[in-house]
Amino acid sequence: MPEGPEIRRAADKLAEALQGKTLTEVWFAFPALKIYQAGLTGQSVTRLETRGKALLTHFSGGLVLYSHNQLYGLWRVADTGAIPDTQRDLRVRLVAGQQAVLLYSASDIAMLNEETLTTHPFLSRLGPDALDMSFSAPQAQARLLLPRFRRRQLGGLLLDQGFIAGLGNYLRAEILWQAQLAPQRKAQDLSPDQLRRLGEALLDLPRLSYQTRGQTDDKRHHGAIFRFNVFDREGEPCRRCGAPIERRQLSGRPFFCCPVCQG
Repeated sequence: MPEGPEIRRAADKLAEALQGKTLTEVWFAFPALKIYQAGLTGQSVTRLETRGKALLTHFSGGLVLYSHNQLYGLWRVADTGAIPDTQRDLRVRLVAGQQAVLLYSASDIAMLNEETLTTHPFLSRLGPDALDMSFSAPQAQARLLLPRFRRRQLGGLLLDQGFIAGLGNYLRAEILWQAQLAPQRKAQDLSPDQLRRLGEALLDLPRLSYQTRGQTDDKRHHGAIFRFNVFDREGEPCRRCGAPIERRQLSGRPFFCCPVCQG
C-alpha cells in the first residue's frame, strides 16, 4: 500500500497537471459520482491536499473529491486522449488542456464538501500528519505518552492512522530500526533518550522519504537520502551492527528488523 510520502509525491504530480486549469472533461466510473460530472466540467482544481494516505482534490465550486488508494489504487498523468497500456480498471478521469489525470483500481472514492470533510469516517479519525511541518518531534513524543497510546506495542501502534497519519509498513520497520527499538516495546517503558530517538524518527524518516526517495543526487539533499536499512532486506547484514536482518510476521504484515541492535 502506498504510504504518506508516496501519496504526497503523487499529489505534487497531479497539481502540476491540473491545478489552476479549467477542466474540459470529468468522468467517474461509479454511478453515485456521475451526477457531478457536468457540474464539475468548466471548474478548476484549486489545490490537491493529502491527509495521511488519503488524497483530497479541491474544486473551485467547493466540492472535494476524496480518494484512498488502499492496496491497488494508482494515479497516473497522461496526455489527453492517450490510452495507457494497463489492465487496471479506470475509476476517475480529469482532463485539463493537454493532460489527463487518471485514477485506476481504487474503490474508496467519495465526493465531499467542506462540512462533510469534518465528519468523514476515515478523515475524522486521523491523527496528525507525519508530513505536516507544524507537527514537531516533541509533540510526537508527547503523543506517544497519551493514555490511549502509551500501553500499546510499537509494532502495532505505528500502523494506527489515528496515532500519526501516513505511516505504513515500510516506514514502521525503518522508524523502529532508526530508534533502535523492538516492536514489542511500549512507550510507557521507554527511557527519555529512547523516547527522543523515536519521536525524531517518527517524523524524520517520512519526510526524508518524501523529499528524496527515487533521487540519486545526494548533493541536492546535503548527502541525506532515504534508503531501506531493514525493510525487504531479510538475511542481509544490518548496516549498524552487521547481524543478519530477520523477517517476521507482525500485525498481519511482514516486518523486518535487526535482532541484535533492536533487542
